[in-house]
Amino acid sequence: AEIHAHLGTRKAIWLPRGLTGDYPPYGFGTLGHVDIVAAFARPGVVVAHSQPDPAHPDHEVTKEVIGRLQAATDARGRRLEVVEVQAPTILEADGHWADYSYINHYLCNGGVVLCGFDDPRDELAVGIFRRLFPERTVTLVDARTIFAGGGGIHCITQQQPRI
Repeated sequence: AEIHAHLGTRKAIWLPRGLTGDYPPYGFGTLGHVDIVAAFARPGVVVAHSQPDPAHPDHEVTKEVIGRLQAATDARGRRLEVVEVQAPTILEADGHWADYSYINHYLCNGGVVLCGFDDPRDELAVGIFRRLFPERTVTLVDARTIFAGGGGIHCITQQQPRI
């Protein structure tokens, strides 16, 4: 209740955890950043990271996250529409499990800046985001170097408060 009072919200959807690369010993220890797992595209519609390869530890993680989102409702009690976006086919990067995710995008002035990975699934993700944001131009940007530093497009485009 206290968090809702501070944020002016009525409901929160708590996800069980983030992707494997967000936790030691695999990553930077950011411990579950939601912006590579799920994001609201608009009220009632959530895009969710899906790892279809059972060899990757995020396969089970994303099944659990997607299940939680599919069971969730919004503040008005309506079920969410969950749009799954498959992870790139790349399983490893820099000797660790890759946490590459198209969910980590940035909305700006009529556009969507979408992480790309020089992967066959890049264009599938572009198509999904074009359907979700038909009024915006979707631009794919190679984000592998950004992810190597511990984040994605959304992470490096955070708002700066006015002082």
